[in-house]
Amino acid sequence: MAEPDYDVVIVGGGLVGASLAVGLAASDLRVAMVEAVAPRQGEPSWDERCIALNHASHGILQALGVWPELADEAAPILSTHISERGRFGVARFSAAEAGLEALGYNIPIRALGQRLWQRMLDTGRTTLRCPARVTGLRPSDDRVELDLDDGSVLSGRLIVAADGADSPVRHLLGVDAERRDYEQSAIVTAVKVSRPHRGCAYERFTDEGPIALLPKYPQGGDRICSLVWTTPAARVQSRLNDSDAAFIAQAEDAFGERLGRFLELGARNAWQLARVMSDQLSAPRVIFAGNAAQALHPVAAQGFNLGLRDVATLAEVLLQRMPDDAGGADVISDYVGRRQRDRARVADFTDHLVRLFSNRIPGLRGLRHLGLLALDLAPGLREAVMWQNLGFGGQAPAMARSGR
Repeated sequence: MAEPDYDVVIVGGGLVGASLAVGLAASDLRVAMVEAVAPRQGEPSWDERCIALNHASHGILQALGVWPELADEAAPILSTHISERGRFGVARFSAAEAGLEALGYNIPIRALGQRLWQRMLDTGRTTLRCPARVTGLRPSDDRVELDLDDGSVLSGRLIVAADGADSPVRHLLGVDAERRDYEQSAIVTAVKVSRPHRGCAYERFTDEGPIALLPKYPQGGDRICSLVWTTPAARVQSRLNDSDAAFIAQAEDAFGERLGRFLELGARNAWQLARVMSDQLSAPRVIFAGNAAQALHPVAAQGFNLGLRDVATLAEVLLQRMPDDAGGADVISDYVGRRQRDRARVADFTDHLVRLFSNRIPGLRGLRHLGLLALDLAPGLREAVMWQNLGFGGQAPAMARSGR
């Protein structure tokens, strides 16, 4: 039988899939990508959607060689401020205490996606099948054959499913996933504020869910913030339909006065929130990465950062084990062993945080208040939580440590 067409076939060309393609470009591995829709070449906008990168992710993007072209659009997060409405307990973290230039960065998804794709295309090392969808797959001893919707077939020693929370590859393989609907949506927009944010990212917990404001666009001054407001499902549509003035009034009331008045509101969009955890991180000759492996609540901005560590770890394993069979059982076992602990810790952390701050049982508010005070005052606990949020809570891949 002839050799498989490729060593690695990446299904999904979003941020996670494109990052992996860039990470493997310097190797001799034969890599292909199957993507249904190419990213749009959007223009910068003050209210466009952003994503928060922690320090480990910054290191990974540096190692991938894409950070220099992103730096001008990345707003540094110099400190964080975590509070609960109606309570005076506050947890604060700063880059200075961690000995870092920044805890992380808030960056437009547009810029990150475009740069990753351009880097992937520039290397010329990835065979791109786009637009194309996987309609069937057949694992065998030495390969997986993929049927595409144009009638063609391609094969790979390893298939990496980076195709989202509702992963078609996962469904085709019959791999189940645990889904927990939080009965919430995240309303995402941007606001111009009357007081400078000074690089501080705020997360404020309310009875309805957290509201977060993150610094945005260094070239726009320090009075533009991304706003992410977790909203109960029953109230989402009314908040989307409210006038700007009405929405601003509600948001100001929930957030408080730390950034003064909200002066201008950007376009609003909403995304339903659920936790989707694949029952398996792998199947024979298949690895699930990013949201295909775990899709998390956006509280504490852990989801994409976790997925990027999936990418860095997989690239590290594949490069270290060359010329081994990229889809061999030993390679997959090595990857799964390195990722399980980090994945479980972060998934449980975000889920517990959502549950703790959404629960109205009498007495819990006092415990939450004490917890925030402990985070602010107990050095050991502060350091552990800080390094977890920076992306170094587990076995960090070498690319992540390069920025440390």
